[in-house]
Amino acid sequence: LEYRGYDSAGVALALDGGIRVVKSKGRLTALREKLAAQQLAQSFCGIGHTRWATHGEPSDVNSHPHSTPRVSIVHNGIIENETDTEVLVKLIDSCYTGDPLRALQQALAKVRGSYALAVLFRDYPDTIFAVKRESPLIVGWGEGENFVASDIPALLKYTRKYSVLEEGDMAVCTTEGIRFYNEFG
Repeated sequence: LEYRGYDSAGVALALDGGIRVVKSKGRLTALREKLAAQQLAQSFCGIGHTRWATHGEPSDVNSHPHSTPRVSIVHNGIIENETDTEVLVKLIDSCYTGDPLRALQQALAKVRGSYALAVLFRDYPDTIFAVKRESPLIVGWGEGENFVASDIPALLKYTRKYSVLEEGDMAVCTTEGIRFYNEFG
């Protein structure tokens, strides 16, 4: 969403049995240059984010996605009882025992604040897990592809069919379709 003010951008891509993260301070052109220089293999599932700093200075390190070796997340919102996203990804990872929905439920039960999350788990390289509380989150229905975004204009180039998540909703997106869950799973 380049029309919004932002200070950094990044992507996490499912590649080669893992998650490859590339992020950069500045405009999207800086991220595009980094991606071009790395000549990564094509990925069929990934998450990305343009960030406006609310915690920490604009830098490559503070850019989203934040990751552990098993989990990457992008986050729109503010976590009030943690040091925001860099701690949230570690909390989700610590709750993960093979079931992503359960890990998200357990971790988010401990969190206060607002969030729209898109989460990529290394063990589920073709799936994006999305969940929202007090921040906008939309899933777009495509043909052989599906999307998660925080605003409708981000989807319009790809689809005009979308669903708006309600409070506490989770969406599990693959190329096959989208499954919805309430906060109780």
